[in-house]
Amino acid sequence: FFTYWKKHKERRRILQNVEILLDQLPEPENLTEADYQEMLRKLKAVFDRNLTSWQNERRESMDYYTTWVHQIKTPIAAMGLILQDDESERGRALSTELFRIERYVELVLSYLRLGGGSTDYMIRQVDVDNMLRQAVRKYAPLFIRGKVALELRETALHVLSDEKWLQLVVEQVLSNAVKYAPGGHVKVWGEGERLFIQDDGVGIAAEDLPRIFDRGFTGCNGRMDKRATGIGLYLSREICRKLGHTITVESELGKGTRVTVGLARPYLEVE
Repeated sequence: FFTYWKKHKERRRILQNVEILLDQLPEPENLTEADYQEMLRKLKAVFDRNLTSWQNERRESMDYYTTWVHQIKTPIAAMGLILQDDESERGRALSTELFRIERYVELVLSYLRLGGGSTDYMIRQVDVDNMLRQAVRKYAPLFIRGKVALELRETALHVLSDEKWLQLVVEQVLSNAVKYAPGGHVKVWGEGERLFIQDDGVGIAAEDLPRIFDRGFTGCNGRMDKRATGIGLYLSREICRKLGHTITVESELGKGTRVTVGLARPYLEVE
């Protein structure tokens, strides 16, 4: 029994690291065990080939879309320069739509980077107020165009995070607030290590709330707005998860939405 238990423990150890320890299987005691081990090794070889093929395809896809994003930014920038001199109502409307196009292009690249296991993170102390001002300045044309009033309160927060990715989360929430609260009011403030963004827009149906962070889910609001992709909040949740933050949404249909971003990070002990 002791010999059997010892082999069982060894097999369990290998199972926990089966990707790298398959060659350390114990010597087979009979032909049946040898056959099973050979099947496992061949299955591992097939898995490795498929994984390598997938990684190559993923890399090629990432390279293609990265090149595409950089190429399309040139005509977008040129169009922006042309429209700068057009102060007409039509010119301002075109500038707003051009901004949305640029935003969608950036969202595509962020989606690919996040799905590819990107390690493009630079964790440092982030001045939340400065980050918020940058995000609001970037989205000012949409606030003006949508006649949305903004109340931005100083938070005095400094948190350990990646400023670029955290700002992407804030921008996505602001984008949704402007989109679904035309002519309304958006309020941004902080309490403790939490950041709140609240609007008085159309709100979210109770049956949609549990699924708003699912990839591709658009809900009732998304079906009314044919441009909705259901990617923004999914990306926001994944970014927060990778940064050690949290994001939650409270909403009532017809009364608005409040998004809470928890900026506290778990305490990590060095072993």
